[in-house]
Amino acid sequence: MQDRADELIAAAGATSDGSLRSALANAMVGIKKRYYGRGPEGARAYVEDDYIFVVLEGGLTRNEETLLEAGKEDLVRSYRLAFQEAITDVAVGAVQELVGRRVIGYHSQIVFDPTKAFEIFALEPRHEADDVFDN
Repeated sequence: MQDRADELIAAAGATSDGSLRSALANAMVGIKKRYYGRGPEGARAYVEDDYIFVVLEGGLTRNEETLLEAGKEDLVRSYRLAFQEAITDVAVGAVQELVGRRVIGYHSQIVFDPTKAFEIFALEPRHEADDVFDN
């Protein structure tokens, strides 16, 4: 399972405006839409030194909302994190393609009320990164 970043951005219903932050946010939205069946209502990416943080707002599926209403927050979080592990290569691949640097760490987390998901990427420090690398 490997998608190109431009395919994920298109899955989000977006086009590239040339902004790295926008491309990163849209790629993460595209992952949610393509693999979860529903994307978040909002997304914003932050790039700081060797770190990328993407905040995704909303986007729960109806069954997840039902489980939350039944007090099953831990089950929804566990499911989301397990699913995110299954698509790690897609998320990491998209970030590496967009920034041209190797991702050395990735973590995903979700909180509720309000629902926000956080995609966190640690990049290889620039002094160690090559401009071209093998995926």
